[in-house]
Amino acid sequence: MSLNYFKNFYEGCVKPPTVIGQFHTLFFGSVRMFFLGVLGFAVYGNEALHFSCDPDKREINLFCYNQFRPITLQVFWALQLVIVLVPGAIFHLYAAGKSISQECILQKPIYTVIYILSVLLRISLEVIAFWLQIRLFGFQVKSLYLCDARSLKGRNNIITCMVPEHFEKTIFLVAMYTFTVITMVLCVAEIFEIIFRRLCSL
Repeated sequence: MSLNYFKNFYEGCVKPPTVIGQFHTLFFGSVRMFFLGVLGFAVYGNEALHFSCDPDKREINLFCYNQFRPITLQVFWALQLVIVLVPGAIFHLYAAGKSISQECILQKPIYTVIYILSVLLRISLEVIAFWLQIRLFGFQVKSLYLCDARSLKGRNNIITCMVPEHFEKTIFLVAMYTFTVITMVLCVAEIFEIIFRRLCSL
C-alpha cells in the first residue's frame, strides 16, 4: 500500500499529465534550482562580508546592510520556490492517495478542474512573488547605497555604503525575473493544452 502510494506520488510529480507540465517541472527543477543553489550562492553568498560603509566599522556595516537587505535574495527565492511547489505537491498527494493515474486526470472532469485550479494557484503565487520582488529589490542594484543612520547615536543622518559586485547582481536579478515570467507563461500554456486535449477528446 505504502509502496504504491509513494510510486504514484513520484510518478505524478516527475511526470505531470501534460507535455508542457513535464517541461515546466524540468525547467523549474533544474534551471531555477541551479541558478539559486549554485550561481545565487556565488553572487550573493558573501555580500554581507564585502558590504562596506564610510566610516568602515563593523557595527555600522551590519546596521546599514540590514537596512539595505531586510531579507536576502537567496532566502526570498528559496521561499518562492518552496511556496510555488505547494499547490502541485498537494494535488499529487491527493492523486497518489486516490490512486489517480495521469490519464484519469485529463479524462475525468472533476480531476481536470482540480488540476487546473492547482495550476491557477501556482500562477497566482508566482505573480505575488514577482510583485514582492519588484517592491523589495527593484530591477537594478546600484553601486552606492545611502543608509539612514539617524537611529545610531553620534552618527550623521546619511552614510554612504558600497555595494559589492552590483553589476553581477543586476544581471542575476533580471535573470530571476525572466525565469519567473517563463514559469508563468508555461503554466498558462499548460492550461490551454489541457483545454485543447479535453476538446479533442469530445
